[in-house]
Amino acid sequence: MTAPAAPDAAALKRSLDRRRFWARAAILWERLWPALWPPLAVAGLFAALALWGLVGAGPVWLHALLLAGFAGAFLFSLWRALRRLALPAPAEGERRIERASGLSHRPLAAIADPMAVGRGNPEAEALWKAHLARARAQLARLRIGPPRPGLPARDPVALRAAVLLLVGAGLVHAGSDAPRLLLRAVSPGLSVAMASSVPVRLDLWITPPAYTRLAPMFLDLAQGDGRATLLVPSGSALQAHLTGPVREAALRLGEETAPFRALDAGSFRIETSITAGDRLAILRDGREMASWKLQVVPDAPPQVLFTAPPARAQREPRLLLAFAAEDDYGVETVQAEIRLVDRPEAEPLMVELPLPALSPRSVRTTAGNDLSAHPWAGLPVSIRLIARDAANQTGTSEPARIELPERAFTHPVARALIEIRKGLSRAPDDRSSAIARLDTLARAPEAFDNDTVVFLAMRVARARLARGRGPEAVPSVQEILWETALRLEESGAERAERALQAAREALRQALEREQRGERVDRAEMERLMQELREAFQRYMEALAEQLQRDGAETVPFDPNARLFDQREINRMMERMQQMAEAGRMDAAREMLRELERMIDAMRQGRMARMQSPEQAQRAQQGQGMMGALNDMVQRQGSMMDQSHQRAGGDQPAQQQRPRPGQRPGQQQGQQGQQGEPQAGQGQQDSRGQAALRRALGELMQQFGDFTGEVPAPLTEADRAMNDAVQSLRRDDFRGAQDAQRRALEALQQGARDAAQQMARQMGRMQPGEGQGEGDGEEMGNGQQGGNEFGRGRERATGQDPLGRRDRSGQLGQNEGSDVRVPDEMELQRTREILRELRRRAGERDRPPIELDYIDRLLRRF
Repeated sequence: MTAPAAPDAAALKRSLDRRRFWARAAILWERLWPALWPPLAVAGLFAALALWGLVGAGPVWLHALLLAGFAGAFLFSLWRALRRLALPAPAEGERRIERASGLSHRPLAAIADPMAVGRGNPEAEALWKAHLARARAQLARLRIGPPRPGLPARDPVALRAAVLLLVGAGLVHAGSDAPRLLLRAVSPGLSVAMASSVPVRLDLWITPPAYTRLAPMFLDLAQGDGRATLLVPSGSALQAHLTGPVREAALRLGEETAPFRALDAGSFRIETSITAGDRLAILRDGREMASWKLQVVPDAPPQVLFTAPPARAQREPRLLLAFAAEDDYGVETVQAEIRLVDRPEAEPLMVELPLPALSPRSVRTTAGNDLSAHPWAGLPVSIRLIARDAANQTGTSEPARIELPERAFTHPVARALIEIRKGLSRAPDDRSSAIARLDTLARAPEAFDNDTVVFLAMRVARARLARGRGPEAVPSVQEILWETALRLEESGAERAERALQAAREALRQALEREQRGERVDRAEMERLMQELREAFQRYMEALAEQLQRDGAETVPFDPNARLFDQREINRMMERMQQMAEAGRMDAAREMLRELERMIDAMRQGRMARMQSPEQAQRAQQGQGMMGALNDMVQRQGSMMDQSHQRAGGDQPAQQQRPRPGQRPGQQQGQQGQQGEPQAGQGQQDSRGQAALRRALGELMQQFGDFTGEVPAPLTEADRAMNDAVQSLRRDDFRGAQDAQRRALEALQQGARDAAQQMARQMGRMQPGEGQGEGDGEEMGNGQQGGNEFGRGRERATGQDPLGRRDRSGQLGQNEGSDVRVPDEMELQRTREILRELRRRAGERDRPPIELDYIDRLLRRF
């Protein structure tokens, strides 16, 4: 009967022993965790500082002192914790089980206790067995319960959470560098060894101001030996990145020193502007690691002067201002400041003079401005030129005096109204004389054909002078007098042309405001373009009516005249609007200039119809000679390219492109064969050059018969061609190339001079109006021709020598060119990309492959 109970007793004992063990473990954790919290908090704080890179960033002695302090605090707190720690006894484990299970009368002790008295007494033994049975029954619901160390009572402000948060954030910040930072924190010597093995890298960029159009400079440690001299424009932006084992870095510019900004433990950056200083140096930990000599180039103010006294155009009331302006980085604007001599205190009239779209460094041109509508027209004025560069510096010219050109009126009443207008400009306070003269004119309505509009305009002007006491009354009266005089003088076509000019000017000013960065509403831009379309339509209708009245059916057909209609104008306006919406202000302004050239050509064509047959024949003869001269420029350029090729130079651009179906290897093989001059080539080329010289001689004779004199550059071209012939006969292709280059330049200049002589003789161009505008460096002498003749080989193809579209030519000549000059918007985008690449190059925590790619991009561009 007792055998089956043994296994139950053994299993019960094993179960109780297992529960006692876990109960004692729970008691141990409740004692151990509160005791270990202080040393663990010290260790967590140290790990957080190490992950954030604060341990080991300073000197070695400071690192060692910090490490010793944390180690001492950790060991002391650990000693205190272990000193008070006591292992739980078995009885303590039983008491925990009984408390957690809610047992009373200590059943675990009861089943282990022996029977003290009553042995052999059946009743006592029966009672004891009942007691044990009841104790064993309670063991079925034994529980240990979770440990409760009671840490919140010891840390009521939850500092343990702050330490855990710092450690977690440090792990995120360190990333893959966490093991290295922790190892460096516990090993001061290892920190020094790691620092000495990491190379120091310096990337330094100097970016000149955008208006200088100069390329940025890239510098590194290899160039900073102190011997190189840097020429830096004033206002250049300096940006430097320093990476490696560096505790602190500084930039010394002249006598001033500025610290780098720390990006992380081993990366520093600085950005500043260079305006002065003779030396540039980079300091690492207080010692100089790289230096350069520095020469800051100041931005000189622009210079402007009159190249000829202000004059009036002979055939129309235009003010001609011949001037030259230059600036070291480009002239932005040139304005004419006009002051009335009789009233120098009056607000000056500022007139914007046209310049090339891209700011030229040197320009020499003649600007024509029609100021006949201004109240000062016909009065003596003082004119001063003001040039402005991109840095907002100004230069002024000496003042010059002239009587402002005015329109010639033939109607007597119109002349009288203009005289009243002038008197108000001289003395705006003397209104009584103007009122009296207006009354006199109004009393004789037959003088202006009883025109009710003219009569009412006079009465309105008189009323404003009599009753308007404000300063704005006089300008409004002068405007009324001007419009009234034009009504008396002009025909419908002239009024339509004046309205067309006003619409052109309004659109041009809107495009200029947009280019300066002032936002122009799209609706306003569309309105101005629609007004220009309508004004052009009215002008065409008025012109057709006038031609019909003048007998246009007798006008012979001109085969060289350019034909266009309203549809072409609409296409040009649509393209102009698209360019403006895309931000291509330069192209939109160029399109507007093309439209203005078309309108001017119409007006000149209408005047040309009044020529006699002899004049038309003479003009056709002159055009034929200029065409022959342009063709000669092309032939001379081809011969110069051929000599350059035979001399062993590069192939011309048009020959370097492989033909369809040709492999690149074949192209190179053919170029290698052509680059070697062959026997007899010089003699053959000399015969072609001699033939061209004979053609030039015949053309010079024709020019002499036509204009009475031969342009001097053509004589120089003849001599240069003779030198080229002699060099080719000796197979001296380099000498021939130099002579042909001189001949080509002389032909181009001669073509410009001949065109001006012919135009002046035929009355199509006034002296001084033929000067173009452009960058002086492009032509070599600071001038450019202003007409379509004599632009040489570049204008014949619509390209400049680099294959780009000639900006001085007509728009649309070379829209199919494969070479495109970026506009200002694209240049600005390029500069933004470069700045972004430099910023990313300074972030050394980026992947090495990305940093290498960025470095290669920066070195290339």
